[in-house]
Amino acid sequence: MVKKEEVETSAPKKAQPKASEAKKITKKTESAAEIDVVQGKKTLPIKRVSKPAAAGKRVKKAAKVPKARNIGIEMSPPKRSCEDSNCPFHGRLSVRGISLDVQVVSTKMKGTVVVKRERRHYVKKYQRYEKRTSRYMAHLPPCVDLDVGDMVKIMECRPLSKGTSFVVLGRI
Repeated sequence: MVKKEEVETSAPKKAQPKASEAKKITKKTESAAEIDVVQGKKTLPIKRVSKPAAAGKRVKKAAKVPKARNIGIEMSPPKRSCEDSNCPFHGRLSVRGISLDVQVVSTKMKGTVVVKRERRHYVKKYQRYEKRTSRYMAHLPPCVDLDVGDMVKIMECRPLSKGTSFVVLGRI
């Protein structure tokens, strides 16, 4: 019987190409098998395995807090984040000027709400007060959830459209 070692040694051995010669090897000059050998010798990044948690203990993951920028007023940012560029907390819209506490009248438009502000006006002739109402359109970022009848805080911003120069900051 012929030993396996003798059979292997009797076959002509080709020198394996070095990893540095991998660039020189092409399909035209060398076989695909030799290219695979060179590719197999390339080092792969080592993946580090984290230590398992102790038995019986649960590891709490830190809750992701959406990054909200400081807009300069004492108002807590919304819990959800959004990708709206006209959001004062998550976008690039700056707020300025007056801030109003108003009531939501309509949420039928996409991204805009209609709000009303009631104020009292004194009538000198009758020595009485009358109610006057103003309606404003305000941009509603997707991160703020509102319903009709909610009291919200809006603040002036640059004109976003013909009739919209306010943005909703959140519920009061």
